[in-house]
Amino acid sequence: MSIKAEEISALIKQQLAGYQDQLEVAEVGTVTYVGDGIARANGLDNALSGELLEFENGTYGMAQNLEANDVGIVILGAYKGIREGDTVKRTGRIMEVPVGEELIGRVVNPLGQPVDGLGEIKTTKTRPVERKAPGVMERQSVAEPLQTGLKAIDALVPIGRGQRELVIGDRKTGKTSVAIDTILNQKDQDMICIYVAIGQKESTVRTQVETLRRYGAMEYTIVVSAGPSSPASMLWLAPYAGAAMGEEFMYNGKHVLIVYDDLSKQADAYRELSLILRRPPGREAYPGDVFYLHSRLLERAAKLSDELGGGSMTALPFIETKAGDVSAYIPTNVISITDGQIFLNSDSFYSGIRPAIDAGTSVSRVGGAAQIKAMKKVAGTLRLDLASYRELESFAQFGSDLDEATQGKLNRGRRTVEVLKQPLHKPLPVEKQVVILYALTHGFLDTVAVDDILPFQDQLFDFFDANHQDLLAEIKTSGQLPDTAKLDAAIKDFAQTFQASAK
Repeated sequence: MSIKAEEISALIKQQLAGYQDQLEVAEVGTVTYVGDGIARANGLDNALSGELLEFENGTYGMAQNLEANDVGIVILGAYKGIREGDTVKRTGRIMEVPVGEELIGRVVNPLGQPVDGLGEIKTTKTRPVERKAPGVMERQSVAEPLQTGLKAIDALVPIGRGQRELVIGDRKTGKTSVAIDTILNQKDQDMICIYVAIGQKESTVRTQVETLRRYGAMEYTIVVSAGPSSPASMLWLAPYAGAAMGEEFMYNGKHVLIVYDDLSKQADAYRELSLILRRPPGREAYPGDVFYLHSRLLERAAKLSDELGGGSMTALPFIETKAGDVSAYIPTNVISITDGQIFLNSDSFYSGIRPAIDAGTSVSRVGGAAQIKAMKKVAGTLRLDLASYRELESFAQFGSDLDEATQGKLNRGRRTVEVLKQPLHKPLPVEKQVVILYALTHGFLDTVAVDDILPFQDQLFDFFDANHQDLLAEIKTSGQLPDTAKLDAAIKDFAQTFQASAK
């Protein structure tokens, strides 16, 4: 009996057609060391830097050190279930996080998983956490203002869309309050906000989320939280995850504000990981690439060119100083990466000047380009006035008889300081800021007692809301200062009634 070749061929084809299981080929390594949030494995010769690796128990890690004999892996999550001798396999995917509209209004961890108890986030898009920043030709110059609602910032150190403005100061000087008030002021401004809490207490983050929810700001905000109990890998990853979520909106022509609160804790977490991975320590035990850690993050903030949709991402990185020392290692690193800094002074904060912005040390390298023309006109001399007042104030302590011009400068300076004070969670629209600063710089407040400045301001706003909506609307829509005769007349009308009622 002979079997034909065609029959054998048909039989093999039939067997193969019925074979359901697929063969899986994966590069698998063996864990040789595990501890303190990192693992080492050999056998992963072709692993990529930043590649996602999967351990035997389902935990993920990220390849960091690619060495001759083994791979240093940062474990993303709990590492107690991983043992020496366990297998670890390549996924072929670079570390990525979920992105998209579905994350708005949610609190997530650095892996994009929800931690707010509101159920699963159903999003189909992902983005790599590390991405090359837009080049010079992909950007355009920053010219559109980002209104913070804080007079001291919008007048003295304005921020533009696409800028990177550092907020720096000692702990407990109101840095987070500046961020929260800025986010609150983005309501109806066509802005998506991302608040990245790095190493902040869970109770503090919960309070901030409740504040945002109470004022309706969670409708356009994503909160990324990596608490102090999270592994160092999560604190290191959180800002990059936030940046990836923001880029999804920026590259779709939208505007994003991202707050990193704060990068000092990220640098500490990175130092911890680097030392455990046996990287050589440098200054203050920080690894040599700690500058690159922050520069490749902050350079991703940009105002994109019109060809790329004209979207923007504005970054507000926070750095905590020790005893106001802005010349320390990490503060100087981040100052040199950003486009200016807002320095919060602890002495001013404790003396009741809040927000405690130090006009002498704070600077914005974008400056007037990020202000509407009306604000530029009324706030032009404000910084110099404030600086000369501070100088005269220290001088005046030693002299009793001062000439009239000096007295006038001191009186104006005291009123300037008072006007720039602002209560918590009460950001002001730019048109109202322009009105009160116009009243200040044109001498309408010179006769008002210092203690009456803030009541004068509040009642002036009520008066304009009731009687001069047209002037406010003109500032808001055109960005120009209205007819000064009309503005003078309106403020004079109010000043007379205020003085009469104050007597």
